[in-house]
Amino acid sequence: MRMKVVIGLVGDYEPSVPAHQAIPLALGQAGRAMGFEVRFEWVPTDEIRSVSRFSGLDGLWCVPASPYRSMDGALLAIRHAREGAVPFLGTCGGFQHAVVEYARNVLGWADADHAETSPDAARAVIAPLACALVETMGPVRLFPGTRIAAAYGATETREGYRCRYGLNPEFQAALVAGPLRAAADDATGEVRAVELDGHPFFVATLFQPERAALMGRTPPLVAAFARACAG
Repeated sequence: MRMKVVIGLVGDYEPSVPAHQAIPLALGQAGRAMGFEVRFEWVPTDEIRSVSRFSGLDGLWCVPASPYRSMDGALLAIRHAREGAVPFLGTCGGFQHAVVEYARNVLGWADADHAETSPDAARAVIAPLACALVETMGPVRLFPGTRIAAAYGATETREGYRCRYGLNPEFQAALVAGPLRAAADDATGEVRAVELDGHPFFVATLFQPERAALMGRTPPLVAAFARACAG
């Protein structure tokens, strides 16, 4: 296990965004808890034109606060992580764009899109939630046998959100039939996390586990992600 890892934060930094405040804290706490140094580098989406922008990094975290300045840049980073077996974590907007990338490049749905940026898309795999989850908290059920359940050591957690878009129920069955699979839901039965089979670590959540760091707690999923980056 390496004693220092460097993680790329794919997104467009904005100091007023709570998740952007929380992520550096979460990574620092995770590193201290496991006894190695975790550094990070912001990777603005409009700077991503080739994989060379992040090829030397140990992991990629596609962070909240979309729409991104470059959707294509974010999707290129996610595809690189998925195809290159690079440890990947996506939260909120990262979850949404991981689904779009998978739909386009694995399922072959070239017209798959995100309703936030393409509201008239015929195949909006990410669509408005029936009930927006903005600055709310709620229980999340973690499916047994998943990486996320192993990270938490539990089958339920309580998490915070700031999002208005999620998995479109119209396309859900095909999207999570494998190798991408649902890993968590909530009381409504709506998918709140996905994982990729056959990958060292590829997990995306609609909720923002990093927010625990703002309250002084080490987010278990962030610790698991950092460990995968070091391993």
